[in-house]
Amino acid sequence: MDFYDFTVAQPEPGTDQLSGFGDLHARAAANGARHGTPVILGPEGKPDPKVNLFFRTGAMVDARPSTWRRYAYALVVWLEFLRVFGRRWQDATPRDVEAFKEWRLTDLRNDERVLPTSFDTDRAALNTFYVWAGHRYGVANPVASAGVRLGRRPSFSGELEGYTGGSRDPLRPAGSSRRQVKWMLRTAFEQWRNIGLCGYAFDGVRRRGWRGSNEDRDAAFVDGLYGTGLRLTEWASVLDVELPAVGNARFSSAWLSAACIKRGEEGRVYRVPRSVLSAVAAYTDPLEGSRMEAVRRAQRAGRYDALHAVRIVTGYNARNRTLIVEGGSGPVPISVDVLGPDERRLLFRRTSHGLEPLWLWLAPGGLPKKPHGWEDTFQAANERVAEAWVRTAGPGLEGEERERRKAECPLWARPHMLRHSFCLKWFSILSAVWQRRVDGFTEEEVRDLREQLGDIWYQLATLMGHKHPETTRNIYLEPFSALEVDYLMALLDEEETAGVDALLRAVTRDGGRTLTGVVPATGPEEIGEPGAVR
Repeated sequence: MDFYDFTVAQPEPGTDQLSGFGDLHARAAANGARHGTPVILGPEGKPDPKVNLFFRTGAMVDARPSTWRRYAYALVVWLEFLRVFGRRWQDATPRDVEAFKEWRLTDLRNDERVLPTSFDTDRAALNTFYVWAGHRYGVANPVASAGVRLGRRPSFSGELEGYTGGSRDPLRPAGSSRRQVKWMLRTAFEQWRNIGLCGYAFDGVRRRGWRGSNEDRDAAFVDGLYGTGLRLTEWASVLDVELPAVGNARFSSAWLSAACIKRGEEGRVYRVPRSVLSAVAAYTDPLEGSRMEAVRRAQRAGRYDALHAVRIVTGYNARNRTLIVEGGSGPVPISVDVLGPDERRLLFRRTSHGLEPLWLWLAPGGLPKKPHGWEDTFQAANERVAEAWVRTAGPGLEGEERERRKAECPLWARPHMLRHSFCLKWFSILSAVWQRRVDGFTEEEVRDLREQLGDIWYQLATLMGHKHPETTRNIYLEPFSALEVDYLMALLDEEETAGVDALLRAVTRDGGRTLTGVVPATGPEEIGEPGAVR
């Protein structure tokens, strides 16, 4: 499997037979391919035109590149499964799909079994593919479903839109109705970060021989995920000009581009903690940060000059979020909201040393680090943490027993866990603020307030960038919705608790119903109003 990449120069034809093939990019575009469109080859090295057409026609044309990638991987696994049994995809039956489900989820012979939530996406991909193939080629859909209403297009959120909500899809795994949501307290997160990315051991001492050439980048990146609640692709696609400078504010506002948001909805404001901005500033420091070292390596090697379709940025207007880009007939203003991740990786500025990318997060060689490449960073960090765990909890173990102990390591992280943790923290904070605001109100008055102002779920959905509060309530925090505020507040560390206390003092002061203490005056001229706070 490969993906069309219109950002690289097209290769020269290697044989005389291809000399008249013409411009490869133009031919691909004429055939309906876009940047990121998958290309699947069979075991013999030949493509199946019908399978590849799926990604270039119909409803999939409007899908995001991330959806293409996920659905393409699901199809490849399915096609390989069928090939083992000598079955063509056109001839697949419901029994084949059931066998595929068993293999992916429960078959003891499969060492790469997946969680029900992962298979749920496979199921949605296969269903969407066979619905399309049925309309286009008359192929029977082997994916069992509870019924489909006609006239509606597939959505790409892991579920076929049009599927009747009143009955359950028989192929959908029982464990897929609720995501495997996990949270990390800050103490656990910092321990995972320090051990997995910064070379420390569980005793807090840095490991001998540690070479952390990229640890300032990796630590700043994961701090950003934990502190902002952004999705992996969103935070990984930020340009350096889009982040505010470090200031006195505990949280600074930044803009998230619409083209980088899941499902391409409207851009939105998000908040960046001061500690995260400080970590990013250290990473981008021109003298001591690893980012400039990577840039210099790439400039010396000529990597930037060899890139295809680079766009030169000459200015940025933060007020209206517009980049000024060199064009054929002069400067061209371009809104950052229309620039997706792939385009952003090609934005450069000219400096006295040569070209320099605006893309914030760079690979060691100086090229922009692709968002999905961060999955490898998390995997490597988890492996280091597991190794450190074995050295501490089971020294001297070897072979299978050592691997078993590594698998039992209780400390690990995935990118989306950090978003879940952000959500839990702010649920705790907003719960405390809401409770303080409604102290003394009757049940009917509280209900009226919710109708007029919305409750914490609306506020939390805004922080998370969810379109509907139900998403936040039902998926991210449903297990915590019945817990007492005092218990949730106990989950925060000292620094976070201090910030919450300051917030609550401001809420009670502005509410005008609570006395917060009087600061004794040193002279008659300094006496203030009763209950005033200085």
